Parts: sequence; structure tokens; C-alpha cells
Amino acid sequence: MKKVILLLVAVFSLGMAVNAQNAIGVRGAFGSGNGAELSYMHGLGANRLELDLGWYTYTNWGGYVNLTGIYQWKGELGSNFGWYAGVGANIGFWMDKQGNDSNLGLGLDCQAGLEYNFQALPLQVTLDARPHWDFLGHSNGFGYGLALGLRYRF
Repeated sequence: MKKVILLLVAVFSLGMAVNAQNAIGVRGAFGSGNGAELSYMHGLGANRLELDLGWYTYTNWGGYVNLTGIYQWKGELGSNFGWYAGVGANIGFWMDKQGNDSNLGLGLDCQAGLEYNFQALPLQVTLDARPHWDFLGHSNGFGYGLALGLRYRF
């Protein structure tokens, strides 16, 4: 009897996760800088908010720790396949390679991507582009990033 109840709870949990509005995971990014982000998506009805805390390294400068928030519109391309696009902002902290110089960074971001939500597992795979315009900090001007993400939906 315990096994039957455990099986029912597991099936119910997976069923809830397939229709989940929230997700948490990681994004591996490359482009103007290379790095990784901890990523959280929060459902807002038909749309959502993505928050990413990341660490990037740059060849000729050093590192950048940032927090990015993007409001996303999303749509379906198939039963488990979808698209998303959004706008947002980032704030971060630049550090040079020797640790002698640092400053605050601030910018605007756009994002467009594709996602696949597995039917049998509460996992989501994403591929997106994130161009940005930094207007405060070491790297003023245009930058870009491409990222592959893996998130657990709940």
C-alpha cells in the first residue's frame, strides 16, 4: 500500500511540475564575456519574470558580478516547445584582474529565446540571445550574450 501511495504522489508531483509556472536552474553564457548565472523564473499569468545572478570574465578587464531582471512575454510553438522575448535591466560590480580598480555597472537588456519543456520530467532547456547596452561602468556601450540554460520547473 505504501508503494502505491508513493507512486501516486510521484505521478501527481510530476504532473504538477509539467504545468509549473516557476523554474530555477543555471545558464551558461558566452559572447562579450563568458560566464554562468543562477537563474530563477517566476510565472506572472501568461508572462513571467526572469532573475539571473551571474559571474562573467572578460579577456582584457577582469570579472563582473551582476543581477539581471527581465520581464518576458512567452508563446507556444508546439506542445512542449515555446518562445520568449523580453526587456529588463542589469546592475553589477566590475573588478580588474589585479583587484586595484572596481566600479558599478548599470545597463538595459533585451532577450529572445526558445525553450523546450520535457513532458515526463520537470525540466526545461533554453537557448537565448541577450543583447544589452551598458551606460554606466567599465564596459559602456553595446554587448551581447548567448546562453544555454537548464532549469527545474516547480
